[in-house]
Amino acid sequence: MRVVLPAGTTETALIDGISAAGAAPDLMAHTPSADVEILAYGEPTAAPVTPVSPTGCPTPAAVTRAVREVIGFDLSVVDAGLARSTTAPTVDLGATPGDDIRASVAVPDASTIFDRAYGFGSSLPDDEILLGETVPGGTTTALGVLTALGEPMSVSSSLPENPIERKRRVVEEGLDASDLEAGSCDGNPMAAIRAVGDPVQAVVAGIAAGALESGTDVTLGGGTQMVAVAALLRHAGVDGPLSIATTSFVAAGQGTELLTTCERFDCELVVTDPGFDGRDHVAMSRYCAGEAKEGVAMGGVLSLVDDGGMAAVRAQFAAVCDRLGIDSNADESIDSSESSDDRGS
Repeated sequence: MRVVLPAGTTETALIDGISAAGAAPDLMAHTPSADVEILAYGEPTAAPVTPVSPTGCPTPAAVTRAVREVIGFDLSVVDAGLARSTTAPTVDLGATPGDDIRASVAVPDASTIFDRAYGFGSSLPDDEILLGETVPGGTTTALGVLTALGEPMSVSSSLPENPIERKRRVVEEGLDASDLEAGSCDGNPMAAIRAVGDPVQAVVAGIAAGALESGTDVTLGGGTQMVAVAALLRHAGVDGPLSIATTSFVAAGQGTELLTTCERFDCELVVTDPGFDGRDHVAMSRYCAGEAKEGVAMGGVLSLVDDGGMAAVRAQFAAVCDRLGIDSNADESIDSSESSDDRGS
């Protein structure tokens, strides 16, 4: 199995009330670069920070890395608009960071990025791939494209209390700035990304479309951000088989809406519970409290773990956290200035 991880940024993440509580804007730009380094090497190498919330919840990259250390999988990282460089090997498609969706144009080269990603996806030699993502602020841009496409669905959040009304106001401002209304981009997914999306969406959708065209099985590893990608693909006329693999943390927050929406887009939904509840480790308890929930292909790679293998993943997750300097008993004492993880907000 090959995991393909597009990583990028959008200035939407810097909007007040959108980023995770306590996140420092100058560090947030490093989050995707740190994520891919953790996944590639087991810890950040060039990135100056490990993305950790003020209460001790580490980036989902730590979970994904733990799974990689237990079961192994090939990895391809795609630069989908990184704001900071990374030492991890990347595929460069010429994407640049996305603008604030409240500007008139958020991703001016959405169509070009999609076409390049399509070419990359169609050239992959694998029989099956798992597509993930890491982009701070990504659920807000997901809500943006879903709204622009006329698809009524809520989105998740890395925060225990989802600031969904704030996200909706931001999306409304973005649509107004682009002279659009809800549903204006029905059947025109690149226009939706261009106006109120992010470059990672164009890359993930393009890779998925190209891979499906070449006969590769595609699983979208993630939560409501991947639902937005599925919507983009269906609005682009891509009708190949799709699966969305996510965590129980996302599914618990979305209720039946997630399943109903996946059925609408003809996507199989796979939900995996890593069994973090009742564990004596702050990282696991913070996930169970509703932080992070998903990202960096976490739900996708967890779905690859055989029955009986989750205990090994939990043990390795604790080991990865220890390697990253995350105290298993840490709590509010963690300095909020060290937090830069906002992918689900």
